[in-house]
Amino acid sequence: MKSFKTSRFFLLIIAIGLIAGLVISFQRYQIERNNNTVELALDYEDVLKLAATEGLPPSEVLSEVKKSGITSLAVYETTFKKLNASGKAAATPGSLLIERYHNGSLMSPAWRAMVAQHKIKADDVYVTGNDPKTFSELKEDLVLRLGKNRVKKLQIGDEQVLQVKASYDDFLKMNMGMPTDEMKAVNAAGFYVIARPSNYKNVDKRDIDAVFDRLKGIKVSDIVFSGPEVLGAPDLVSYTAQKMNERHITLGMIENVTQLRFYPQKGLIDLAADLDYRGARLYTIPKSEQPKLKMSIAVERWSNSDEERNIRIDLLRPYEKPAPGMSLLATNLEYFSKTRAHLIEKGFKIGPASTFPVYDGNAILHILLLWGVCAAGVVYLSQVVPNFKLKYQYYLFILTALICTVPLAMGHGNKIRILGALASANLFPALAMIFILLSLSRSSRSKKSSLGKIALLAILSIVVTSAISLMGAAYVSGILADTRYFMEIDIFRGIKLTFIMPIILVGIALLQRFNIFDDDNPLNSPGLITQLKEILDTQMYVKTFVAFLCLLFALFIFIKRSGNSSGIFVPGFELKIRAFLEQTFYARPRSKEIFIGHPAFFLMIMAWLRKWPSAVFGALAIVSTIGQGSMVETFAHMRTPVYMSFMRGIDGVMLGIVFGLIAIFGLQVIWYLAQYAKRRRTAEHE
Repeated sequence: MKSFKTSRFFLLIIAIGLIAGLVISFQRYQIERNNNTVELALDYEDVLKLAATEGLPPSEVLSEVKKSGITSLAVYETTFKKLNASGKAAATPGSLLIERYHNGSLMSPAWRAMVAQHKIKADDVYVTGNDPKTFSELKEDLVLRLGKNRVKKLQIGDEQVLQVKASYDDFLKMNMGMPTDEMKAVNAAGFYVIARPSNYKNVDKRDIDAVFDRLKGIKVSDIVFSGPEVLGAPDLVSYTAQKMNERHITLGMIENVTQLRFYPQKGLIDLAADLDYRGARLYTIPKSEQPKLKMSIAVERWSNSDEERNIRIDLLRPYEKPAPGMSLLATNLEYFSKTRAHLIEKGFKIGPASTFPVYDGNAILHILLLWGVCAAGVVYLSQVVPNFKLKYQYYLFILTALICTVPLAMGHGNKIRILGALASANLFPALAMIFILLSLSRSSRSKKSSLGKIALLAILSIVVTSAISLMGAAYVSGILADTRYFMEIDIFRGIKLTFIMPIILVGIALLQRFNIFDDDNPLNSPGLITQLKEILDTQMYVKTFVAFLCLLFALFIFIKRSGNSSGIFVPGFELKIRAFLEQTFYARPRSKEIFIGHPAFFLMIMAWLRKWPSAVFGALAIVSTIGQGSMVETFAHMRTPVYMSFMRGIDGVMLGIVFGLIAIFGLQVIWYLAQYAKRRRTAEHE
């Protein structure tokens, strides 16, 4: 006779691990609660463009923007395209100077003499300046970027000129260093500067020093590097970190368009590590998407991003079209002020972006957590492997616990922690479902079970099951609690697996403990292998095969839609439902829980108590696992604060109970209507 036994010792180890996980999660909660200052920023160029569009002095627009709540302005390196437009400096190709000489439009005698003496080269670029400070910075940066052999100083009449060997078209786009005049103007208007320097080709320490020399005396809140590399990449990233540490400047890390990790910049992660992760995640609404968003939706987007993804630098883009009855400036000032007010309403402070302290948990607590995972694995095996002797269970636990303990005790163990989190995310939802399935097997069944009894048992069961699943969430949160995960420098890479693995684990337990082919004796299982063979030997109609293919397609969509870059179209009505849930609940419950997993859980209880076919009960148990697995998987998104993940799960259970009750009551109504129609047909035939 098959026997499934486990020791309470393993349950004790799991409980101890749970306490360790809760301790770490509380520490994490305190850290996340203190990291609540959001920096509201604009590009300085966007402010100047807004002033020009409205025909107003930049100083007036800057003052209004400051009053609306913007704290910082991003200043980029200057280019000759910008300098030519501003009149601060000019770059002229030699070929154009020669052309003007021959057509008589070159009026300066000194320049005409230079052309006549063949000292003007057609392929070179000639740089002049109207602003001494700007011209001095240009000379410095051109030599650093191009080398002394490509930059020659000339004196043409009373004018100092730079002769540069470069392609004119490329020269106009070339970055020319951080403009001190713009940065000083930003500070003078009461804003912090977000510096946006780029890297140098064949960068050396002089280049890095030159960038930070430009920042002397400037109030800089963050540096957000432009281009595909951070300053100093690939070999001098540590030197850049040293200069940033001297100024205590925060590293701005641009969130990728997929909302996963960061815009790829060579050296970014190394630089963050050298700064002890003193960084802030930056988000901006994509330029192509901004015009499509109503102001209220855009405002809500900012609060959601800051709450759910630890964004701490909000780089806003002004709207390019005014709202009806408003000027363009008034439209954008309202947008900025509403964003600020909404963030404050959500509990955020406004100012230079806050950062996380260095935190990686406690090694002893991590060891206790991993012991708990090992114990959970043994408990699962004891529930699916018949006659698994206790002494072998102890041997297996000791072996796996040692494998987990040694790396952590030696100060390593990041891979072990990832495996532990992956195991937790899969094991605990499976154990929760197994517990409730075994509890159901001991309950009385009747085809006439009252709807009230079904509803009450379903509510109690889903609360207990969800509590066990949330134990796994505490394990995942505790094991991965680390500044690198909070900032998404490291990510949990088993997300896709956690969608399908709990289903497989529950499926194994279901076939091992229940007979899905015998409606009269569902607890008399012939075993996993026997039932799998019977499933494979089952004859199938074409319509059944088509239904199976549809089920596989639905499963594919279910897995594919997980994550931020699925590429799967989301219908408009679903987006509206999401928006409604976001505004109604503290944290929007996940669709797969409230619309699929939790309602299926209620139907599973109904199927068991009313003696529906065992195969239907088994299928509903599998679908119910989706909701439990999703609850735990939520906590694997470590960038989302732990309290929000917890509330998302609780809100999901509450709303899932509502939809579950609707499902069983709705089914009951359908059954009554079907019986009524059947009686009417019978009466008509008689």
